[in-house]
Amino acid sequence: MKYLLIGSLLFILILSGCTNQTRRQTETPVKIIFDTDLGPDYDDVGALAFLHAMADSGKAEVLATISSNKHELVAPSIDVINTYFNRPQLEIGAPKSAGANMGSSQHWADSIVGKYPHRINITSEASDAVSVYRKMLQSQPDKSVTVVTVGFLTNLCTLLKSKPDSVSDLSGDELVRKKVTRLVSMAGWFPEGREFNIFIDSAASKYVLENWPGEIVFTGFEIGSKIFTGLRLIQSPVQNSPVKDVFRISIPLSEEDRNGRMSWDETAVLIAVYGTEGFFDTKRGTIIVYPDGRNSWKDDPEGKHQYVIQKMAIPEITKFIEDRMMHIPNKNK
Repeated sequence: MKYLLIGSLLFILILSGCTNQTRRQTETPVKIIFDTDLGPDYDDVGALAFLHAMADSGKAEVLATISSNKHELVAPSIDVINTYFNRPQLEIGAPKSAGANMGSSQHWADSIVGKYPHRINITSEASDAVSVYRKMLQSQPDKSVTVVTVGFLTNLCTLLKSKPDSVSDLSGDELVRKKVTRLVSMAGWFPEGREFNIFIDSAASKYVLENWPGEIVFTGFEIGSKIFTGLRLIQSPVQNSPVKDVFRISIPLSEEDRNGRMSWDETAVLIAVYGTEGFFDTKRGTIIVYPDGRNSWKDDPEGKHQYVIQKMAIPEITKFIEDRMMHIPNKNK
């Protein structure tokens, strides 16, 4: 009887292991459109590096990289990083009408654009952001796309208001309803405050966050402001890395970055790929955006918005993020 019990337990363990292995092998990469302002700050660069690491590991599929910032160095900088990670073919979009125009005071963007290969010379050469969104969404299965915004909500506002066209006979709102499974946004300050990404284009922010038809997960200012990354990266021996160069140039120029750069945008990509479980707790409800760019929060167990609350210890999540930011592309890919 004892041996029968032991044998049964072994069989269950083996079966469980096989099932878990099969689940891992058949796990579908998260399809991601990444929308960034990449310029006023440089945590966007860490987030884009993290995203490429996830694509190299098979956990994510990057559909497009889109700028919400019209500064002429933004699209070339995105192109530099995509090219470094062996994805020069990735679609890059930028606003063609409304949009903030904000550059970096630390001159990292002109440094990497001057040093590394890229195909787009200035942001105004990039495709229209909304056209890229519409094309990508139309081409994907229903409820399969995760949109990650780590900048202004300019493009999403224009997307929601877009009309049927030659790409799709659906409006922007209808396309989002049909194709997008989740929006993850580095935006807001919870439970209340005024945060940069919402404030800069507050009219677009208010429209999007009041009219987005699906779930939104927010990682607020208060989350990334406690997670400092980049020191291990700049101390690493890797050479000719635009990601390392951005942090190497920028960190010494600011006293507040002496322990590394605050990692707002990296947390959004982490949530998009891995979800919140184990990393964050969540509060469900509804964000309220005011015309001056401030936000507050209303708890509601039935609300379609969530903001995250730190759960994993800061040193642990810092290492988790930084390990992925430090990913080195396979040049033989």
